[in-house]
Amino acid sequence: MQEVLSVSNEVAAELATIDDGILHALRDRLGVALRLRGNRLTLEGDDRKVGEARAVIDELVELVEGGQAIGPGTVDAVIAAIDAAHDPREVFEDVVWRHRGTKITPKTINQKAYVDAIRNRTITFGIGPAGTGKTYLAMALAVAAMADRQVSRIILTRPAVEAGERLGFLPGDMLAKVDPYLRPLFDALYDMLDADRLNSYLEKGTIEVAPLAFMRGRTLNDSFIILDEAQNTTPEQMQMFLTRLGFGSKVVVTGDVTQVDLPREQASGLIHVREILGTIEGIEFVEFGNQDVVRHMLVQRIVEAYKRHAEETGTQRRK
Repeated sequence: MQEVLSVSNEVAAELATIDDGILHALRDRLGVALRLRGNRLTLEGDDRKVGEARAVIDELVELVEGGQAIGPGTVDAVIAAIDAAHDPREVFEDVVWRHRGTKITPKTINQKAYVDAIRNRTITFGIGPAGTGKTYLAMALAVAAMADRQVSRIILTRPAVEAGERLGFLPGDMLAKVDPYLRPLFDALYDMLDADRLNSYLEKGTIEVAPLAFMRGRTLNDSFIILDEAQNTTPEQMQMFLTRLGFGSKVVVTGDVTQVDLPREQASGLIHVREILGTIEGIEFVEFGNQDVVRHMLVQRIVEAYKRHAEETGTQRRK
């Protein structure tokens, strides 16, 4: 069966971006031949597959015409949404935060579930591989919550554990010493706020970025608190952090249990915590998979290859 669709210039331009990555993704995922010539998109294959491809393309067209940027990962998200009987627009049009014309939205079904969990639960754990948007979405929700006066401050923290290499002596005061560990959090914040406003918030303590050790002995009220890289906490550190929760606060814990940098004999607090808190009301665990990776397509393949190797060799971390 062959079907020819006429698409707008805007849609044709989106489909042809990034070295035809979207068209390649459509061919790989849907098992049909696709050719784009100008504004004419030709589909070829058996009747069922062409029908499925048409449904996915119709959704992509709606997203583009609604102002959404699309990429190869969007194809997987649309297919997953259709398979799960979701309206893809409910996923992609849930705007978490806007900054300078850029909209931060979920890109996959699991990201949408994660966003909903953070909004509706007091404590949310986001667990999964790199590139799944765990920290970025949590930070966007934190900025949005402060803008809406749901909280009065944002606290971002992560354990100061080196990723397989020793940094040695670092000059400067305490904040200068821990800056290399916290820099990814600062980078994300600069994506979401103007530099002048962010620097003002940091100076006033409205936004605090600090290593996990700085949390001990505190009670954090009216705050949106994010613990990043939580796989590198010990069980004792995880307990210490979670018991900092005060009134009117929300906690998000993110991490990747396949990238633990602690010594092998040291248990990870993120692996340990689910056994203890998995059934407590008000706490939700959201698991991300390789299909939720929204970075370059090679990142998803790298994550899948390492996961497969760990399973085949039995080297995955269990504590």
